[in-house]
Amino acid sequence: MLPNLANTSLVAFKYREYRIFWVAAAFSNIGMWSLIFGRLWLMRTLTDSELMLGLETAASLGPVLIFSVWGGVLADRVNRLKLVRVTRLMFAALAALTGVLIATDTVQPWHVLAISAATGILLSFDIPSRSAMVATIVPKEHLAGAIAMYSVVFGAASIAGPALFAPLVSSVGLEGLFFIIAASYVLTTASLMLMSPVGHKMASNSVSAWRGLTEGFEYLRDNRVIAGLIGLGIFGGLVGLSYATLLPVFADDVFGGDEQTYGNLLLGSGIGGLIATGAIVVLGKRVRPAMYLTLSGSAFGALLVLFAQSDQLVTAAFTLALVGAARTVYQTMSQTLVQTLVSPEYRGRVMGINQFTWGASSLGGLLMGALAEVYSAPTALTIGGTLMFGAVVAVGVTLLRPAWSTDGTEAEAPTIDTAPTRQPPR
Repeated sequence: MLPNLANTSLVAFKYREYRIFWVAAAFSNIGMWSLIFGRLWLMRTLTDSELMLGLETAASLGPVLIFSVWGGVLADRVNRLKLVRVTRLMFAALAALTGVLIATDTVQPWHVLAISAATGILLSFDIPSRSAMVATIVPKEHLAGAIAMYSVVFGAASIAGPALFAPLVSSVGLEGLFFIIAASYVLTTASLMLMSPVGHKMASNSVSAWRGLTEGFEYLRDNRVIAGLIGLGIFGGLVGLSYATLLPVFADDVFGGDEQTYGNLLLGSGIGGLIATGAIVVLGKRVRPAMYLTLSGSAFGALLVLFAQSDQLVTAAFTLALVGAARTVYQTMSQTLVQTLVSPEYRGRVMGINQFTWGASSLGGLLMGALAEVYSAPTALTIGGTLMFGAVVAVGVTLLRPAWSTDGTEAEAPTIDTAPTRQPPR
């Protein structure tokens, strides 16, 4: 590793297991990005109802609200790598099924909702294990960098997906897009097969699954900063992070466009996210997670309001780039703080509970869809962005401000938690 890169997030690539995990994540994120927005556009072609778009988001992420806590319990009891291999392969099967339904002209809205719900159930068990794996394949001092580099994958996928969306749909059809998504998940599984399963299972836990779940919530009760971050994430999912649900409406009704317009809006958001991720990578250990979370989260809310008021496509795409940048920094800093502060014995369960922040986006999508149906899409996003701004400022000032002056390294991050750390049972 070159000396000038030692303080950047690139240092995580020194570790073989992380390199493989990162490549697998690249295939996976391209697939997931295309899968989520491909299904939203598919639903838009089947029905003009904004409420149905909200139901689609709810079907995709709603199961996460119900099952993710159990996914976290399972992540602390089984081999996480083996579990993720299975879920990734099943994602491939569901994407292929969607492609077959479209190709045979038999796809109906209820098919899309059912497949989305099945995907959501799989995500409930996939994400806690996958999130917890990062901390087992890199040393703690490089954890923030590893998370940032993982965000690079997401940011790149958020650009590749929108950039390829319209050309792929035009050349191979919407069914072809889903077949390509299935192939990306097959490649993900193949990459994960190269990783060693050693070290991805916690020591045997003699307590029942129910008791293990209870211990996870008790742990959060005693660690108010982690609980506050998760609470903010849940609220943000309800009012802000679900903004993508309404992008097809903006593309279709507000700007009078088609799938190319939709792709351009997604592309703007993705470019902003990738640029922001690159900045985080370069900053490396100089990042101050608590301060950056507060600033980026509040900016995210304000920018959503600005986007909602945009009446020109170019202005809207540029604003979405800023939205994507702020969202990426906010989510990366939140993950960094949670992963840094949590005890290894509770990592799977806390990451499972943390998925409420993503699951809340399903209800948020339904909420935004309902508000847009009654009022308008711009009005819905204006309300959501305003609430997001207020919530981030409140949490940042009251809960995270003591850590704003630290340099953001893992060694100093725990000082923001003034509550006693709960120890695992013997």
